[in-house]
This record gives sequence, C-alpha cells and structure tokens, in this order.
Amino acid sequence: MTGRRDDTGQDTPVPVGTEADEARAAGAAAAADAAAAAADAALADAGLPAEGSAARRPGRRASLAHRLYNGEAGLDVVGRSRLIYKVTAVIVLVCIASMVFRGFNFGIDFAGGNSFRLPGGTEQLEQVREAATDAGADVASAQVVGGDEILLRTGALDNEGERAVVEAVADAAGVDAGAVSPESVSAEWGQDITDQALIALAVFLAAVIAFLAIRFQPKMAVGAIAALLHDLVVTAGVYSLVGFEVTPSTIIGLLTILGFSLYDTVVVFDKVDENTRGLAQSARMTWGEAANLAVNQTLMRSINTSVIALLPVAGLLFVGAGLLGVGTLKDLALVLFVGLAAGAYSSIFLATPIVADLKEREPEVVALRKRVLARRSAAARQGARAAAGPVASARRARGGAPRGGLALAQRDAGSLGPAEADVVVESPASVGPDAGRPRGATAAPRPGVRPQRPGGAKKRR
Repeated sequence: MTGRRDDTGQDTPVPVGTEADEARAAGAAAAADAAAAAADAALADAGLPAEGSAARRPGRRASLAHRLYNGEAGLDVVGRSRLIYKVTAVIVLVCIASMVFRGFNFGIDFAGGNSFRLPGGTEQLEQVREAATDAGADVASAQVVGGDEILLRTGALDNEGERAVVEAVADAAGVDAGAVSPESVSAEWGQDITDQALIALAVFLAAVIAFLAIRFQPKMAVGAIAALLHDLVVTAGVYSLVGFEVTPSTIIGLLTILGFSLYDTVVVFDKVDENTRGLAQSARMTWGEAANLAVNQTLMRSINTSVIALLPVAGLLFVGAGLLGVGTLKDLALVLFVGLAAGAYSSIFLATPIVADLKEREPEVVALRKRVLARRSAAARQGARAAAGPVASARRARGGAPRGGLALAQRDAGSLGPAEADVVVESPASVGPDAGRPRGATAAPRPGVRPQRPGGAKKRR
C-alpha cells in the first residue's frame, strides 16, 4: 500500500499488489465494454454494421448464363440426339402429310382470278362480299385497304361474269359502276413469281454451302442445310394446316426466315470450331462433348435473340391480324412467326447434333474418344485407390509442413481411444524411484544417458 497526496494535501493510501491490479484491469475492461456497446448502439441506430464486423451477404449463386458457359449446367443436346431426331421426324412427317393431302390455299396471284377496287369502308365490306357471291363469283378475300377503299378478289371470271360482279358490288356500296376498277390476273404471273423464288432459293443454298465448307468444314455445311430444309418444311406445313392464303408476301417471309436461321446456326458453329480447335493434342474431352459445350455456351444468346425477334412478330400476328382484323398482315406474320421459332429450334437442337454424329465416325475423332475415355478410366482408378487407402499419418514427411507447425492426423470416430505416440514421453515417475522399489535401487535409465551408481557416486579406479 503506497500513498499519494490529494487536493487537501494529505496522503491517501493507494492499493497496490495483485488484487489491486486485477481490480483496475476489470474496471478498465468494463469501461471499454460500455464504450463499445454505446458505439455499436449508435451504429445500429444509423443502420450501419458494427465496427469490425463485415455485413455478411448471402451467397450469391452464379447466373444461369455463367453456369452454362462454364459447363456447370446445360442440356445434353448431342447425347440425346436420337430422341431429338425422332421428335423432329414426327413433326416433319405431319407437315409433309398436310402439304400432300390438304394442299395450299393459293391466292389470286398464283392461281389467277379477278380483283375489284371500289370506294367504301368497313360498313360496306360485308354487303359487297355478299353481292359478289350472289352474282356468281367465288370470293377469295375482301378487305379494306387505305381506309377508304375495298379490295375484292375472286376466282377467274369471263367478261360477262366480270360485268355482273361490277354492277352488283356498285349497287351494294352505293356508288356508280364506273367507280369500280376491275382487274384480271393471269396464273402465269404467279408461276413467274414461283420460278424466281425457287431460283433465289437455289442460289442462296449454294452460297451457304460454299461459305460454310470454306470457313468451317463440309460437315458443318451439311448440318446447316439440313436445318434450313427443316425450317422450310415446318413453315410450309403449318401454313398448309392453318389454311392461310399464299401470297407474294408469304414468299418474301419464307426467304427472310432462312437468313435468320442461318445466322443463328453460324454463331453456334463458330463456337463449336473454337472449342474443338487443338482438341486432338489436349484430349481433355471428346468432340461431341466440346460441341455440346458450345451449344450450351450460346444457348442463352440464341434464346434471347429468338425471343426478341418473335415478340414484334407475335404482336403483328395476334394483335394486328387476330384482334384488329388487318388481313393484309396475317400471311406475312404467320410465316415469320413459325419460321423464326423453327429456326431457333433447328439451330440449337438439330444442326450441331448432326455435325457431331458425322464427325464421330472419323478415325481421328474415334481415336480421340478412346484416349479421353482411357484417361478418365485411369483417373477414376487412381481416385478409388486414394479413397480406399489409410488416413493421413501424424508424422511429418520430410519437406512437408514447415518447422514449428502442427501435424494433425485424421482418426476414425469408431476407434477413438489413447493414441499411439510416435515419441516416447518421459515423466518424473519414469526416471525417479518407484514407491514399490527397494530403497537404493536404480531407476530405469533415460534414453541416451549413461547409468549412474546409487547416490550419484562415480566408480573410482
């Protein structure tokens, strides 16, 4: 106990010693804890995390596109190619059967016939149609164009039949017969359109084959052409099933979807070519697996572009033609909608599996598959031996853990008990005299120490 002077000048005892130090330490700790608690409360009131503790965010899972690109998730498109071929074959056969037995509803531009233009609006449209039918005409379509003109299309008529229809529709619309503009369309004009479209299609396919064979490889050209033919057959089959009129707009839309389908297929093929380049040297995966990875890496991009392309076309088809009744748009909208959907399907599920099946027959690719499978089998055997081997030893291997570190051993939970020590542990009992040993007897010598005589006396020579 020591003293110190207070304000009055008198000495006051100051506690010293272990108990005083502990009391002062406890007081300081309590003050520090109170200050920390007040600081944490202030931070909590401000909506901030406590000092020294980082706010833990819940583990954020990688996006689907990221996992698809890294191969962590995906569709086994190439591995399920047989099932895809069967589903595709059923769809194609249904479309072909519809085209053969049901046929197409060719418009006046292809089948030939007559058209009549007269002033009028939506109010007179139904009366004009009925008047033309009563006059003996086979009305193909009747619609309002430009907001103030009615366009009526009928089958082929002779001169007398044409005059009768002109007078009938003029009376129904309440206009003079001279205001009606008749026009005759020959079937030869539609045939010319068909021939030109077929020539354009042949040139397009030849250019596609040449480009893909030079840029990538001939087998990819085969896969792309198979996908394009699938798109053509499915689009034409659905058009036949629905029964919409085939017009020049239908041909234009058909050629348009071929370009979209080819564009998406080329993007997938470019990724396939990138993944399979140098694959024979690394032998990290088979050709089919590399191609399937490319499909999954571009899957989200293909879906996004297809959805973005289909949305306005769907609005054109279902809203424009379905709800608003704009008949001039339904032929183009239907062929674009069906063609875009078929093109997205073929570029993802059809083109690449065809190329992969053709490539898997090549001797180099067959040898690559054997090497990859042999390497995986060897790795699996090594992994099995490592899993079945003994647990890690507590002894540190030379060059293993750094000096001063701890070597931990993994022990089986069922065999818990006193562990066998690698080093002899000495205790005073092991070197001192035992209680039951006679007085004067020597204790067991310690390792590395020469035995001593009783009493510590050395033998004199």
